[in-house]
Amino acid sequence: MTTPDAVPLSGPRFQTDPARLYREMRRDHGSVVPVLLDGDIPAWLVLGYRELHQVTGDPVLFSRDSDLWNQWENIPADWPLLPMIGRKQPSILYTVGERHRQRAAMVSNALEAVDPFEMRGHAERFADELIDALCAEGEADLIAQYAMLLPVRVLARLYGFSDEEGPALVTALNDMIDGRERALAGQAHLAGSMARLVAERRKEPADDVVSRMLADDSGFSDEEIVQDLMVMMAAGHQPTADWIGNSLRLMLTDDRFAASLFGGRNSVAEAMNEVLWEDTPTQNVAGRWAARDTRLGGRAVRAGDLLLLGLQGANSDPQVRTHASELTGGNNAHFSFGHGEHRCPFPAQEVAEVIARTGIEVVLDRLPDIDLAVPADSLTRRPSPWLRGLTRLPVRFSPVPAR
Repeated sequence: MTTPDAVPLSGPRFQTDPARLYREMRRDHGSVVPVLLDGDIPAWLVLGYRELHQVTGDPVLFSRDSDLWNQWENIPADWPLLPMIGRKQPSILYTVGERHRQRAAMVSNALEAVDPFEMRGHAERFADELIDALCAEGEADLIAQYAMLLPVRVLARLYGFSDEEGPALVTALNDMIDGRERALAGQAHLAGSMARLVAERRKEPADDVVSRMLADDSGFSDEEIVQDLMVMMAAGHQPTADWIGNSLRLMLTDDRFAASLFGGRNSVAEAMNEVLWEDTPTQNVAGRWAARDTRLGGRAVRAGDLLLLGLQGANSDPQVRTHASELTGGNNAHFSFGHGEHRCPFPAQEVAEVIARTGIEVVLDRLPDIDLAVPADSLTRRPSPWLRGLTRLPVRFSPVPAR
């Protein structure tokens, strides 16, 4: 399936101006773009809104079963994308059919039982602790000192970890997501911590997410539950941290949201929704595999081909966003949480929304005259085609005492 004009899915343009890059891809290749992953491994990037709806809505033709991939013989054991495009992973990500539906129900039921008021209380308490640590300084980096520390602390508390275990989980998860030399050690710490918690709750259940998953009668093994908890933690932390960071950036740099910096609470929700359309944390997702030869967006897709879900590309499809400069006004028909039976479970989406909104509101409440400390055009993103988040968000404000 390799085509001579395939686009490398890497490079600084994903960091600097992915919106323009997606526009150029769509102009040159249409709604389904031939791309190359690390090591010149071919895949398709689905950028069309209609085509992405088709792929995510047909789990039989476009399967989540990575065993179907026709490139496994070309994948080395140390391929850097193996944590993202794994084989034989016993997690919810790669389960299909009825077993997936049972598994998704187990996760949804465990999260749905979380008390939203209690969760908001945890989020406010951890957010206040983080602000207390920086508010007297008059300046801060709201990514490293705040957004990257908050979601995982709240999730750890909901799952059943003690508050004392939270900071080490933060470090491990951020190491794993960074994908550098500490990634495997971070993954090992997270897996070991989850396994210990599952073993403890197997003996002594409590009112937490892990205990509710263990009480499910669908017969999932402890190893499967550990894998799902790791997926839930990673998927719940980094995109939520980036949602906080990207929303604060928008509110600090876009005149349309100036009112939200002065107590306009509706503007917080509006800015968060705008980010999901314009600057979504999860840009591209791997993936789906064609179960047989088919056609998509005018392309001949072969059995076993990998299709990457271009969530941001589809969100900005000009056939859908005909007036891209206008505010979306609460329209939530974006793909930022996925679509179809493998979409982010609705209770997990609600958890992310509560954590992100609480995190943003606490910043605005505690640091009332907050302003960007550097020129807006100097802000940089992580060099990833998958997740889009700021490397730093330096701000200044009048020093205030800790609570």
